[in-house]
Amino acid sequence: MGSLPTLSGADVVKAFARGGWRIVRHRGSHMILVKDAHMATLSVPDHREVAKGTLRSLIRSSGLTVDEFAALVGK
Repeated sequence: MGSLPTLSGADVVKAFARGGWRIVRHRGSHMILVKDAHMATLSVPDHREVAKGTLRSLIRSSGLTVDEFAALVGK
């Protein structure tokens, strides 16, 4: 398992967008992402820095591994 990078909420959303997720709404300080044929929704905080535990939880909910997510960030 790789280590998690320090990312802003916008960077997290960009990485998930590369993986097929899309923003359906942005209300307050959270962006809600959905993916076709996927039951879960992701609620990404629009902060300067997303906490490591929160990021790990989002990755787990998306069905990705940390390494797969890191590859999406690097693109």
